[in-house]
Amino acid sequence: MKFLIIDGYSEKSRENLRKAGMGLACDLYARMLQSYLPEAEYTVFHPSDQGAVFPTRSELEAFDGLIWTGADLNINHLHVPSIVAQIDLAKDAYEVGVPSCGSCWGIQIAAVAAGGTVEPNPRGREMGIGRKIVLTEAGKSHPMMEGKPMVFDGFESHYDMVVKLPQGATVLAVNEFTPVQAMAVTHKRGTFWGTQYHPEYDLHEMASLIVAREEVLTEHGFFADHEEMQRMVEQMEQLHRRPDSKNLRWQLGVEDDLLSEDIRRRDFANWINNLVIPHAKQTKQNKKEVEHE
Repeated sequence: MKFLIIDGYSEKSRENLRKAGMGLACDLYARMLQSYLPEAEYTVFHPSDQGAVFPTRSELEAFDGLIWTGADLNINHLHVPSIVAQIDLAKDAYEVGVPSCGSCWGIQIAAVAAGGTVEPNPRGREMGIGRKIVLTEAGKSHPMMEGKPMVFDGFESHYDMVVKLPQGATVLAVNEFTPVQAMAVTHKRGTFWGTQYHPEYDLHEMASLIVAREEVLTEHGFFADHEEMQRMVEQMEQLHRRPDSKNLRWQLGVEDDLLSEDIRRRDFANWINNLVIPHAKQTKQNKKEVEHE
């Protein structure tokens, strides 16, 4: 099976993440993908890089799934050509019908491409651990959320959020801070399943991202100073290495919904099992029928 991983971070932003010790967004998704489909092939596309050549609709049809990573972009900056081109790419995916998924930037671009709206959260930035994410009534029975707890925490790093749903969208999870934490969109021939939180992160990646964002987080009052930030990061790294540590779990307020890969990544696994694989089988069957006509 073939996948396209769309990583919107610019080359400069990717380098800043590397310096902080964080894995690149595309690499995090590639590892998660191959943990469920070891034989899967994937192509990484960096749409924010200068000279990026965007795939055509016919080229998109060659993929069994599209994956949108997070990115440090503002989808309302329509004066930036690469952002407009990414929205158009998401529109093409809906037209072609290839199953799509994504987190953070991914859910925002999927909403806008289908006619929704994204705006800054009036409460500011949701960062670190998003608390008490609750399945909606629709989410309780939706195949994307199968196996997720009724209430769970998720790794977060975003300022913008979906404020107006596109037609064909269903909200699957919410919390007090952000009203759209998980969403499914059926639009034209395509389907997108996505989250505002990051199932691809773990405590190490979250700690590294905090290091990368230290200046803005301190400016916004998340930390009093460098030492306070460093103490929290060190605790997160320790718990990542020793997930059974009772005292660190209690001090950080972290439980299995974040520490267990099976729980944390369940929505992504459901996308593969309930959307991508059936779609790929149907596409293969359709091709066989055409060949025999």
